[in-house]
Amino acid sequence: MVTKYDLFEVVYKNKNPIKPIEVVEDLNKTEKEYNNIHRLLTELEKNHFLIKTKFGFQAKRNQKTNLLYIIIHYCLANNINYNLLLNQGLVEFVKGGLERKELTLKNTQINPRTFTKYTKILDNNGLLLIISKKPLRIKFFYNSLIKNLLSYFNLEIPERRENQINYLDVIKKELESYKGLRRRNEAGFRKIVAEFEIHFIHHSLTLEGNPITLPDTIKILKNKIIPNNLRSEDVDEIKNYQNAILQMLKDSNKREPLTIQTILNYHALSMYHLPKIAGKIRKIDVHIKGNPNFEVSKPTEIISELNQLINEYNRFIKKKVSIKEIISFSSLFHNEFQHIHPFIDGNSRTSRLITFHLLQSKGIPVLDIPFGLLDEYLECTKGSERRDDKKLFETLQKIILFNLRKINERLSS
Repeated sequence: MVTKYDLFEVVYKNKNPIKPIEVVEDLNKTEKEYNNIHRLLTELEKNHFLIKTKFGFQAKRNQKTNLLYIIIHYCLANNINYNLLLNQGLVEFVKGGLERKELTLKNTQINPRTFTKYTKILDNNGLLLIISKKPLRIKFFYNSLIKNLLSYFNLEIPERRENQINYLDVIKKELESYKGLRRRNEAGFRKIVAEFEIHFIHHSLTLEGNPITLPDTIKILKNKIIPNNLRSEDVDEIKNYQNAILQMLKDSNKREPLTIQTILNYHALSMYHLPKIAGKIRKIDVHIKGNPNFEVSKPTEIISELNQLINEYNRFIKKKVSIKEIISFSSLFHNEFQHIHPFIDGNSRTSRLITFHLLQSKGIPVLDIPFGLLDEYLECTKGSERRDDKKLFETLQKIILFNLRKINERLSS
C-alpha cells in the first residue's frame, strides 16, 4: 500500500509540478489506486507539504519538507524503510532510550507489545544494540538519522552522555554460543559472511565519501549489474575493496599473521583504481580532510613506526590473552595505524581491514560496523580532535556484540 511519504518523495524530487496520474505511473501502480493516491496528495497539500497548481502538485520548500526529504533520501540510500521510522511514537521511544544508559521494560511505561515492535524495527536497521534478551536490555545508537528524526517531530535532542560501558561478560557468553553454532553450521556461517560483506563494503566506503547507495552496491556485487548513472571510478572502488576483504578473510581464517607486506597488499587491492598510490608508502606530508587537528606521522617516520607496530602485534598474538586484552589491543592497533597514515589515501579503509583481521584471527567474528554506529566509530577515530583509544575500546565492544548477536541469531534459525 502506497503511503503519503512515498508520494511526497516522488513529488519532491520532481522540480516541476506533477499530476496525480504521473505519480501513479512513477510508482508503477494501477489506475485502480488513482483515487487513493489523489486523496493522499490532497492530504499532503492540506498539511502544507505540497502546493497544488493547475499543472499538478509540487513540493512546498521549507525547513520541514527539506528535512523530511533528507530523511527519506538517506533511508533509501541505506535500504531502510522510512515508513517504519517516520512514526512519532517510535521516535519518542528512541528519545526515551537515549536519555538512559540502557532501556528495559521496567524503566519505560510503553506497552510491552509496542516495546517489542519498536525494538525489532530499530534492531533490524542497526540502530540499537540488544544487550540481553532475558531480561530485554537495549542500548540506543545516536547518529545523524536519529538526530534528524527527532528534529522532524519537534522533539528535543537529548544531551549525549558519555556512559562507561562494559559488555565483556556478555561478549564472552555470545562467543561461546557462536563457536558451537558455527561448528554445527559452517555453510550457514559462510552465507552470513557473504551477506555482511556487502553491507560492510557499503558502510566502509560511505565513510570515505563513495556516493553509491546500498541497493546499488548489492546490484553491483551480488547481481553483477552496473547501474547506468554511476561513475566508473566509484564502481571500481567497490569492486576493489571487495577483493581486499576477501583476501583478508582468507588470511584471517588461516590465522596467517599480518606483516607490512600483507598490509601493502591489502592497500594495493583496495586502491587498484589508483595505481600511482596503490600499495605504496607515501613520501609526502598529508592531513585528514576536514580534521586538521589529527596528527599523522612524517614520511621519514613511517617505516620505523610501522615496524614498531608490527613488532608489538607479533608479541601480542603469541600471548594467551583475555577478550578484554584483545579488544584493548585492537583499539590501540587501529588508532596507531591511523596515526602513522602510511599511504596518501586509503588509510582508514585499510585500518578497518587489518583490525578485523586481528579480531577474527583471535576468534572474534567482526564482519561489519552496524549502520547506527558509523557516526560514533568515525568520531572516535579519524574524526576525533584527539586520539581516544578508550572510547574506541567501548565502541568496539558494541560493534563486536552486535555482530555476535546477529550471527548467532541467523545460525540458530
